[in-house]
Amino acid sequence: MKILLAEDDPKVAEFVTSGLEENGHSVDHVSDGRDALSYCMYNDCDVAVLDRMMPGMEGLSVVKALRAAGKSVPVLMLTALGDVDSRVEGLEGGADDYLTKPFHFSELLARIVSLTRRKTETADVPELKVHDLTLDLLSRTARRQGQVIELQSKEFALLEILMRNAGRVVTRTMLLERVWNFNFEPNTTVVETHISRLRSKIDKPFEVPLIHTIRNMGYTMHGPR
Repeated sequence: MKILLAEDDPKVAEFVTSGLEENGHSVDHVSDGRDALSYCMYNDCDVAVLDRMMPGMEGLSVVKALRAAGKSVPVLMLTALGDVDSRVEGLEGGADDYLTKPFHFSELLARIVSLTRRKTETADVPELKVHDLTLDLLSRTARRQGQVIELQSKEFALLEILMRNAGRVVTRTMLLERVWNFNFEPNTTVVETHISRLRSKIDKPFEVPLIHTIRNMGYTMHGPR
């Protein structure tokens, strides 16, 4: 596995690089956010591990720039900011996972493997379809009635899970764990916010709604019955 590590703390960088290489992975290290952005724009890697606070360009800005450019490389954000709002901000900004410092290397490795597993699973089935909505997992493109629907990173991940489980109820907890890979505080509204955004793109412009709320349970996706 090829991994980009963007970390300006030499001790942390050495610790992570050594551990990953001992586990058979190839690591390219940069210590500046601008270098991390440039690397991901012009090089392929399986996962990017980005420190939140870096010189030149902080990690969240790097992720936002990558997503705006259409780059879908899985991103694990490292940060000393452990409060819920900071984690939500990072994940909504386009990061795929969030790990708070200090951390155990075994957890870092497990999260990296989880991110690459998701990427592999995505490639197994090239396209998902529910009623007149299709989701191309290779080009990461959604279409309904021939119209292309622009989706942000988390919206795409959320829609993919709903479509993979079409006709079944997906709980809010399942979505938090699968899309954000984190157990948030009970009062977070990140799922509701993203469902609302999805509905504005997937359902509202069309006659038949596909995303349905199951009260006190979660959400399900299906066409007309």
